[in-house]
Amino acid sequence: MDTDDLDPPRPVLQPLNLQSLSIEDLKGYIAALKAEMERAETMIASKQSHRSGVESLFSR
Repeated sequence: MDTDDLDPPRPVLQPLNLQSLSIEDLKGYIAALKAEMERAETMIASKQSHRSGVESLFSR
């Protein structure tokens, strides 16, 4: 069995048509993107911390 068959494909984000958005909508869109980036960076930090803990257990 191939492991590629088990993992569903990741969704590809489609670019938003920025031309049709108002200035306020664009500002809101930017704020939402920044919040999502912060969420992703927090998850990266959490996973790195977890990895460091696991690696320290196995390096003894």
